[in-house]
Amino acid sequence: MDFAFSDDQRAIQEAARDFLTDAANPDVIRAAVEGATGFDESLWQALAGDMGFAGLRVPQAYGGLGLGAVEMALVLEETGRVLAPVPFFETAVLCVEAVLAAGSENQKAALLPRLASGTRGAFGGTAARPTLGHGRLTGTADFVTFAHVAELIVVATSDNSLIAVEADAPGVTIQPLPSLDRTRRFAHVAFDCAVTPDMVLGQPGGAVAAIERVLTIGAGLLSAEQTGGAQYSLDATVEYAQQRAQFGRLIGSFQAYKHILADMMLLIEASRSAAYYAAAAIDEDGDELAEACHVARAYVSDAYRSVTGDAIQLHGGIGFTWEHHAHLYFKRARATSSWLGSAEAHREALAAIVIDGAANAAA
Repeated sequence: MDFAFSDDQRAIQEAARDFLTDAANPDVIRAAVEGATGFDESLWQALAGDMGFAGLRVPQAYGGLGLGAVEMALVLEETGRVLAPVPFFETAVLCVEAVLAAGSENQKAALLPRLASGTRGAFGGTAARPTLGHGRLTGTADFVTFAHVAELIVVATSDNSLIAVEADAPGVTIQPLPSLDRTRRFAHVAFDCAVTPDMVLGQPGGAVAAIERVLTIGAGLLSAEQTGGAQYSLDATVEYAQQRAQFGRLIGSFQAYKHILADMMLLIEASRSAAYYAAAAIDEDGDELAEACHVARAYVSDAYRSVTGDAIQLHGGIGFTWEHHAHLYFKRARATSSWLGSAEAHREALAAIVIDGAANAAA
């Protein structure tokens, strides 16, 4: 693998950083946190449509940019840095990957241009799954992020089918849920709706490998978003350490304080390495894909929680207040640590890969 970013890749990240620094500034994030939906539509239109990032992984033949997972990881690091309150990950990663993995050519031609142009997506079935039978989808999908503002929902069913459902279809009921992370809110989705053959991505019951691929790639790329949030937490803490004085000295000059900052930096640098290794493995699409994604998620989830916890502690009393942003990153770290699989679940999956590999080698 070549781990050096190209000039084009760096330009993509810089464009994303410059745009989000302005368009997703603290006032925008605070308004979303205190708003009814936790969603900023103008930010979404600019990010997905004007910047074209929703189609980053969509092939050019279907109206996208046709770029790889490394480019997506670079953008996700920036959306995670600002806690962008939009369904970017849900649309540009989970929904796009599901259509690419399981959809027919006709389904790709119908769905991918919509997603690339900014149709808001949500992905259900990471927790409870509904049931497909006799031409109807019934049951519930729990903890579906941004479902309450989605236009298209791709849902994994209990029989391992993937169904693309319009969010406003008759028989689809979406109920927003109280969420720890108010910048990425959950919803409960109940289904009792008709399913036509064109809504089933691939064959009914034949999406086992596709669902596993979507969740594995999603987990690997989510680690890049988590790394961006961890980096912001460190940057904000360093800035505070250079301004706050105690006993006539800047608190950043105290050795104990500097040691914690150094530990935070090491966790973030290792997280970044793991996240981009996972992205490179996704692009190579070889034997290391699942292993790299599980490693990244297991490590980065724990690191993000540790860094955001330290950031609150190092900010002192102000870090515990509602007005300060530190708690938003702490809550994002806690919420994402269990979404798409906990760190423990990914370590178990990694262990299974290692054990299977050893057994095959010995056979």
